[in-house]
Amino acid sequence: SGTMPPTEFFVSPQYNTWIELLYNQNQEDILEYASSIIEEGFPADAVLMVDDNWQKYYGNFEFKPDKFPDPAGMCRQLHEMGFKIMLWVCPYVSPDSPEYRELDEKQYLVLDKSGTAPAVVNWWNGRSAVLDMSNPSAVEWLVRHLCALQDKYGIDGFKFDAGDGEVYRDVTVYDGISYGTRHTRLWNTLATFFPYNEFRASWKMAGQASVMRLCDKSFSWEDVAKLIPSMIGAGLEGHIYTCPDMIGGGEYKSFLNLKEIDEELIVRSCQIHAMMPMMQFSVAPWRVLSPENCELCRQAALRHQSLAPYILEQAKLSSISGEPLVRAMDYVFPGEGFDNCIDQYMLGDRYLVAPMIARGTQRKVTLPSGQWQDEQLRHYEGGRTYTIDVPLSRMPVFSLIGEPSSRANHLEHFE
Repeated sequence: SGTMPPTEFFVSPQYNTWIELLYNQNQEDILEYASSIIEEGFPADAVLMVDDNWQKYYGNFEFKPDKFPDPAGMCRQLHEMGFKIMLWVCPYVSPDSPEYRELDEKQYLVLDKSGTAPAVVNWWNGRSAVLDMSNPSAVEWLVRHLCALQDKYGIDGFKFDAGDGEVYRDVTVYDGISYGTRHTRLWNTLATFFPYNEFRASWKMAGQASVMRLCDKSFSWEDVAKLIPSMIGAGLEGHIYTCPDMIGGGEYKSFLNLKEIDEELIVRSCQIHAMMPMMQFSVAPWRVLSPENCELCRQAALRHQSLAPYILEQAKLSSISGEPLVRAMDYVFPGEGFDNCIDQYMLGDRYLVAPMIARGTQRKVTLPSGQWQDEQLRHYEGGRTYTIDVPLSRMPVFSLIGEPSSRANHLEHFE
């Protein structure tokens, strides 16, 4: 489309309140979380997402008064700290609420298969009615309420969760055709109204200024290893602006018992995120990690920030060309034996990234033809496989030496 999301998504880590607050989203703890980001030395000119359960109920767009005594003041403070504020929203409507009755009367809800009453569907937070995005008047109703939130509190944008196709299959929709993933695409069109957006479910939005988040990852080495092929796949499908889920995963139960937390996994996950177009914290490193390992995560965040000029340059080019930002090795170096390589990748066309995706301090890396240099300024002959040492403090990154400007040595970002 030639357009890209706002620069804040790329230049600093994003922060999400989910893991730290769960369903107890509240003004005091959100401000404390934001203050801790600054106090711990993490980049703060960033997006901060307030997650599920800030509102009275689903379909309502007012802060819970007992949890948010002064939401306007909270938003003002967050903006003064340097944060852009996004709120979690979904297409669900709590049954028998005032909004439900209004929307039912106006026929703005998806109907059951018989077409006689609003469908009440199962989702991860219970049973709810669903907005019918195939009805333009229902879309206008939603956009009007979200814009009112922006006007009243200075909200910058929204995390549009849900929108999954299966919810819209065994139902009746307004236009008679937008079933399944067709309805998901209608949910995605909200990105055209709100530049500060994030989606998890998407369909046929290739090349658009839509921020995508990978499906929730578990707190496991298995899912750390999925980050690279998942990001490569998303990019090849045309979802250029994708975030690799939350650092360490989004399963809150994994972070309740500090004695059981695998600190190595969090650090390695953070390092991979740092070399992606976007990275997102939710669990607070300063709460769950030792001071030494928290510092490694801070350094990774600062590394990502230092890459901002390059990432923004690549993001803009991709908005025109449609090329992925996270690229398979075989995409950039075809015919050199990288057909099945899923443990290293290219960030744009300059940086070959070889992260640790399993426990340990050694790994093999295969370099394409040419002369290469790593982030420690060591030189390598391409066309060979090397076993390299990767202590927990290291994130291996390689760059071609002596190539034309499009593949020049840009390791000054790591000096």
